[in-house]
Amino acid sequence: MPILIAVTLLWAFSFSLIGEFLAPDVDAYIAVLIRMLLATALLLPFLRIANTPKPLRIRLMAIGGIQIGLMYLFLYHAFLFISVAEVLLFTIFTPLYMTLLDERILNRKPLPLRWWIAAGLAVLGAALIRYQGLEAGFLTGFLLVQAANLCFALGQVAYKRLPIEDRNEQVRHYGLFFVGATIVSGLATLLFGDFSRLPTTMTHWSILIWLGLVASGVGYLAWSLASKAVNIGQLATMNNALIPAGLLVNFLIWGQDVRWGSLILGASVIFFAVYLCSPNFGKRRDLLK
Repeated sequence: MPILIAVTLLWAFSFSLIGEFLAPDVDAYIAVLIRMLLATALLLPFLRIANTPKPLRIRLMAIGGIQIGLMYLFLYHAFLFISVAEVLLFTIFTPLYMTLLDERILNRKPLPLRWWIAAGLAVLGAALIRYQGLEAGFLTGFLLVQAANLCFALGQVAYKRLPIEDRNEQVRHYGLFFVGATIVSGLATLLFGDFSRLPTTMTHWSILIWLGLVASGVGYLAWSLASKAVNIGQLATMNNALIPAGLLVNFLIWGQDVRWGSLILGASVIFFAVYLCSPNFGKRRDLLK
């Protein structure tokens, strides 16, 4: 859990950086491709592809292509239609998607009732924090974020079910995750990219380097490694912890207004949802199994 919390704080900066500095000026396809290329370059020195079974290679590239390749293509375009705050609001459904995907598609076994309750509480907590009036024409942005949420949820659940547990082994294979994401974003850029909107300023490149090497390269590796140490319910609900973290970043760094009452109430609900899924709660509370 500490690693998931640390990565959540790391990712809290990404939404504002993308929405405020990249989306208005840099083509979304190109921005995603640069980010994936940088992350791939960071992980390639650790890759030991000769020791990676072919089925695992394919699965890792497919997971990376979906979880962050497709996900970022949808997400970056959403910033063209809705605000950073609305993007954050619309991510509240990710825990429910993860729970549903894990039970009905990948796990094919009924999950404990308390995990469903926790996912619902995580959505409620995020909604309490971020709910606000929505502007007309938000439907396109909403649908783009939901597509991104589904990609991110599917990738997380699929990676957690991969038959590799040793951390050193995961690091040796993880470069393939970004190879898959690079292939997807590269094809999309060739087909749809607007090469008249390249990054041109030091600000653009500084943000892309940060997002590619740190938020993606380090962040996704750490998140994926940590996902193996928690159950699917905890992993699902931790997705919504990004919302209060993002609000705090907006307040502390960019001076955005924060409704502190809603933040404290919503964050408390989210953290209780995470605890509800924990093994300690399961040992003490047989009632909600």
